[in-house]
Amino acid sequence: MTTGYRSSLLQLLARNSFKLGQFKLSSGGTSDYYIDCRTTTLHAEGGRLTGLALLDLLHEKKLHPQAVGGLTMGADPIVSNLASASAWYAQEHHGAPLIHGFLVRKTEKAHGTGRRLEGFYPEGAEVVIVDDVCTTGASTIQAIEAAREAGLKILAAICLVEREEAKGRPAVEAACQGAPFLRLFTANDVREEHLRLMPM
Repeated sequence: MTTGYRSSLLQLLARNSFKLGQFKLSSGGTSDYYIDCRTTTLHAEGGRLTGLALLDLLHEKKLHPQAVGGLTMGADPIVSNLASASAWYAQEHHGAPLIHGFLVRKTEKAHGTGRRLEGFYPEGAEVVIVDDVCTTGASTIQAIEAAREAGLKILAAICLVEREEAKGRPAVEAACQGAPFLRLFTANDVREEHLRLMPM
């Protein structure tokens, strides 16, 4: 069940991001549907709702990260919108802590500092890893491993949409090493909302 920001975000994902058809996935498999969350997370209202819905989830689960981060590029707008939502919340609730953002490159920079992480990541910071769609969990796991290598403590991993593939959740949960793996929606949630809003 979804309420408030989550319900509105689900509607936008169903309208803007969900397509039926035959699609090849980045994992190499095929599917009769495709979800491109970036058409929602980069939408002005979709981005706002993404940040607020995830902030609600963090509060609901009593998670208090210093920062959120994820693998570029699916995580990029999620990180920015969640950091901005935390700043708005801090203004509204005088003194609530800010949640900063960091991004994980797929490979280390070949120039300059040669860093793999960009943004806010002091050693020992408690962080949450975010992603848009989880199928095999590979991009989430890459971000978790890179964050740990940088000395960060993983409080949780969160995806906007979980495809509920057989190997995805177990792989991410193993990488989390006891930290929770959370989701806002399943792919079936988005499919059902898509069919409700746009019946065949």
